Amino acid sequence: MNKVKPIGRGVFGVFVAGLLMLRSAAQGAVTLPALFSNNAVLQRDMPVPIWGTAAPNEQVTVEFSNQKKVATADTQGKWKVTLEPMAASVEPRVMTITPGNLQLTNVLVGEVWLCSGQSNMERQLGPRKGQQLIYDYEREKSTANYPLIRQFSVGAVKRGEGVVGKWAVCTPESVVDFSAVGYFFGRDLQASLKVPVALILSAVGGTPAEAWISTNAFAALPDSASYVSSGRNQRKSIPGSLYSGLIAPLQPYAIRGVIWYQGEANNGRAKDYQRLLSALIQDWRQAWEIGEFPFLFVQIAPHEKMSPELREAQLKTWQSVPRTAMVVVTDWGDAKDIHPTHKQPVGARLALAARAIAYGEKLEYSGPIYAAMKVNGNAAVLSFTHCGSGLVSKGGGLKGFAVAGHDGKFVKAAAIIKSETVEVASVDVAKPVSVRYGWTNVPDVNLFNREGLPASPFRTDDPR
Repeated sequence: MNKVKPIGRGVFGVFVAGLLMLRSAAQGAVTLPALFSNNAVLQRDMPVPIWGTAAPNEQVTVEFSNQKKVATADTQGKWKVTLEPMAASVEPRVMTITPGNLQLTNVLVGEVWLCSGQSNMERQLGPRKGQQLIYDYEREKSTANYPLIRQFSVGAVKRGEGVVGKWAVCTPESVVDFSAVGYFFGRDLQASLKVPVALILSAVGGTPAEAWISTNAFAALPDSASYVSSGRNQRKSIPGSLYSGLIAPLQPYAIRGVIWYQGEANNGRAKDYQRLLSALIQDWRQAWEIGEFPFLFVQIAPHEKMSPELREAQLKTWQSVPRTAMVVVTDWGDAKDIHPTHKQPVGARLALAARAIAYGEKLEYSGPIYAAMKVNGNAAVLSFTHCGSGLVSKGGGLKGFAVAGHDGKFVKAAAIIKSETVEVASVDVAKPVSVRYGWTNVPDVNLFNREGLPASPFRTDDPR
């Protein structure tokens, strides 16, 4: 009697694989944006959208943290579920997506911040050709062992495929590719909050604000048509170009807020920049649909080519747009290097601002900000907000003040602190009309509050 010859493993394997391929073809592959991958961090305490593609009308199930959410792909194959708000968790968890049994491992829940702007945000901690090393680089690198801090670096975007990139866990080996400002911000924030902190880095050197705003928001700006046709927009700076490729694909990933370091490429266009930055903030908030999330930005550091008008535009943006903060770094600039190497205080001050604006801590997060002026004899008396526990002059007597009379000619002035005011006077000006502080490309200034935060440069004679 002839025995039935068993099917060989190789043949059987091909047979099974063929069945799986047919099943996959019938159902369609379920895909997720790169943001949803191993080592991801999800935002705590708010709804968390998860989205992707599948075959049209296919049912997709997402399971995570004892939640199970089901969605049906539309006729274009797009689907989205929203997880309920979750508490922070340092426990590595697995997210499962079916069909296909996709699994994302080592997923945490904590705080997620978008880090954007141009080269001073893009600048990684590690060495970069043609640039000085970040201050104290070797020590910073060797001690950067923080598994609860992670960065997603947004790469080039392929048409129709969304963002490209991956999550990196912070180690001495991986931190060299972290944004230096982002890393120091995240390190300080994580130490304070004791929860995972995620940084989504989407920054490109040499780019103006108009590239980071949506085309619709840009077109709605007054005189936007003449602005575009003026020829001031250089390569990579077409309005909306970076927004469409590097910001829109991130939406609606749940974030706590944004830290922003940009403006150098808009130098010389202060009036335009104030309008652009204000519109950009509103534009991003509307697109994310999570309310007025915190938007924290860095005032341009002292440099021989950076004008005081640009810093003023940033100051006015902070003063006019709610739930924003501005970090002043007049004490850490470099007249000859547009990329100052001391990124630690930048990150630390951004973290202070986040703790106040995003998390409601009762702490001083800004240096003194000019509020009002009155004249007392031959002296101008200036009052300030954000005095903290008191005004101080760092490293000697106050410097950086100038005063003018009715002729509009500014001369160097003496200044002294009296309680929460500063009195400014010059023997050459009998009746002060205007005062300026740090009003130069490279300000040499030393007015601080006792919390160690510097005053922003200002002028009382703003013509606008």
